[in-house]
Amino acid sequence: MGSKAAWRGLAIDLGASSGRVLSGRFYGSRLCINEVHRFENGPVNVQETLYWDILKLFQEVKYGLGLASRTDREIHSLGIDSWAVDYGLLDRNGQLLSYPVHYRDHRTEGIMEDIFDKVNRDDVFYETGIQFLSFNTIFQLLAEKNINNDRLVQADKLLMIPDLLHYFLTNEKVTEFTNATTTQIFNPTEGAWSRKLIEQFDFPEHIFPSIVQPGTNLGKMMPSVSDELGGMDLDVIAVASHDTGSAVAAVPAASQKFAYLSCGTWSLLGTEVNKPVLTERALALNFTNEGGAEGTFRLLKNVMGLWLLQELKREWERLGHSLSWTEITKMTEASAPFISYVDPDDPLFLAPGDMTSRIRNYCLKTGQSVPESNGAFLRCVTESLVLKYRWVLERLEELTGDKLEVLHMVGGGIQNELLCQWTANACGRPVLAGPIEASGIGNLMIQMIAAGELSSLAEGRQLIKQSFPVKTYYPKDKEKWDEAYATFEGLIRQI
Repeated sequence: MGSKAAWRGLAIDLGASSGRVLSGRFYGSRLCINEVHRFENGPVNVQETLYWDILKLFQEVKYGLGLASRTDREIHSLGIDSWAVDYGLLDRNGQLLSYPVHYRDHRTEGIMEDIFDKVNRDDVFYETGIQFLSFNTIFQLLAEKNINNDRLVQADKLLMIPDLLHYFLTNEKVTEFTNATTTQIFNPTEGAWSRKLIEQFDFPEHIFPSIVQPGTNLGKMMPSVSDELGGMDLDVIAVASHDTGSAVAAVPAASQKFAYLSCGTWSLLGTEVNKPVLTERALALNFTNEGGAEGTFRLLKNVMGLWLLQELKREWERLGHSLSWTEITKMTEASAPFISYVDPDDPLFLAPGDMTSRIRNYCLKTGQSVPESNGAFLRCVTESLVLKYRWVLERLEELTGDKLEVLHMVGGGIQNELLCQWTANACGRPVLAGPIEASGIGNLMIQMIAAGELSSLAEGRQLIKQSFPVKTYYPKDKEKWDEAYATFEGLIRQI
């Protein structure tokens, strides 16, 4: 497997709350990773609009690259992955027209309802295979037209977040396949931007760049960037630039039929398929078909993930009550079980701030007991989250016709062992947790395939299985969790 000489690469993995630069070394039988630089990421509120500070992110990326180059002058390549749907617009001189707007900004509120008064919702799904989320790129662009159409008129190119950073490094303006699919403006059957939707919504067609596949070499860093980094001269590889695409590539699955749960600020639960599932039932359940490595598709559903817990933590910190994640886990476990539930994906919980009031209002609206302590809020959210995982998993099996015997869980959320165990309990099947840095590892794996160090995704997954620990959680307390699920499912149906 691979060559004996050490291959070295860097993965820049940007999440919605933090970013990291990881170095990877591959000696032929094992991949080793090391964290070079970690930094915070988050929205900046300017005059009631939430933006991403893309220039600060780029500066952090360069800082991490500089740190890596000081300790290793033999690095071969780098790749960038990030969250999906958000974008930057460049003018004809290649300059940013505005900082990218954050997907949680209020500008897309009500936009779907307005649009589907005029356009058939079903047609949009069959054209793109993508679930309907108010912040999808298509709705952000429609909001852009409504609020400030001048920017679209002036725009020469639209670049997704990783593609924008690629451009800052290389001057190349392209869109990587896995991120293109998340826009809801891409036709997976034709493998191209949807001309039908572009014309229907009167988007300027020229702003959509050519699409490249994961593993495409975008060339070397520009001389100005290389000089700034002390002569660092790396190949920039377009990996599976949607972080979930990279994370799923890193799932150490033993067979082709497996379920995965990429768990972080967002949770994404799905399976890998060879072609998109564009059925009436998939539309009704609001599942999505996002691009993956080697031309695969990820049939999945987004779940709000650890966002609600993160927001509770931030809210209490603002009130002067700071809690570590270890303390939060202990408080969750110590609280009384199965008292009240929320649907983590209710639009009520999308925006930042004041999460306790919104959970309280949800419980009142649905006739449930209201949590009376911080621990009760944490227990309510965590139990609801894992029960929603079961709800999605059962419908995933319905759509594919496959029994998915185990659930592979990857990402930072697996550091919460209580969450892993409760996921196994709620879903009634073993959970295989690992690796933690799945997005960064998948990012490195695609670079290795591009370099010829690995021959395929399957070989890469075998390497990851050999290189990183996986912990198995077996389900417990079946009757109690089945009873809780019946209550939760009834609540979902009620709402």
